[in-house]
Amino acid sequence: MEKRRFGRTGHESSVAILGGAGLGRVTQDVADRAMEQIIEAGVNHIDVAAAYGNAELRIGPWMPRERNRFFLGSKTTERKQQSAWDELRRSLDRLCVDRLDLMQIHAITRMEELDQALAPGGTLDAFLDAREQGLTKHIGITGHGNDAPALFLEALRRFDFDSVLFPINFVQYANPDYRRSAKALLEECRKRDVGVMIIKAIGKGVWRDTPRTATTWYAPFSDRQEIQRAVNFSLSQDVTGLCTAGDVNLLPLFLQACEDFAPLNETEQEALIATADRYESVFALNGP
Repeated sequence: MEKRRFGRTGHESSVAILGGAGLGRVTQDVADRAMEQIIEAGVNHIDVAAAYGNAELRIGPWMPRERNRFFLGSKTTERKQQSAWDELRRSLDRLCVDRLDLMQIHAITRMEELDQALAPGGTLDAFLDAREQGLTKHIGITGHGNDAPALFLEALRRFDFDSVLFPINFVQYANPDYRRSAKALLEECRKRDVGVMIIKAIGKGVWRDTPRTATTWYAPFSDRQEIQRAVNFSLSQDVTGLCTAGDVNLLPLFLQACEDFAPLNETEQEALIATADRYESVFALNGP
């Protein structure tokens, strides 16, 4: 599987990054099979969060043996220094590790949340202490929603984050405002050598009244060819890699699509964006 440099961290990350959300509500046996699949596929980067149910507990048993294989990142939704510090320490315990490669301020969707996390006594202060004490090497920020790229441009003006995580898919790029701000964020990340992780790469809409066929909160593509096209589009942008969708049943198809990635030229990308009116934004109902 192709690897790309994860910004200034220097890590050569696989273009498929395990999205830990898919392990949050499964048994250890199911999680073990998923871990075996990603190792076989050559995945070397894991992104998880304290908020992902039991995901950290499912990954933890693998770390005493496999810690050196993976770049390991977690996240907190806590916005105060002490509570963020406490959650970071819990994540270390649950993951059975003594340090993280990346700790991220998670799920920033509004300017008020950014203000709170970056204020004195906020999340960032906890992470700075953790970095000084060797509990994390790097600090990142994550979020979803239509305002994510613009929020993270502002976040980078206030603090020199090592990574960002936000959504890119061809359906979302049909929104000209989102596309414009996403491209501006990618350019700023390129200038600053900031690592970029992408989520919702295979998102095609929301569930509405349709039966849910996956454990993702949004409706994903599930056909092999559709997943391949969506992955090809997102990996054709200036990004490090794609977090796998939050459903273990989609994991083999997602991994295969990343292994079979074929870059799309500008004309091919525009042609795919032109089909977006068949679908809708995963944020159409302000999810998740």
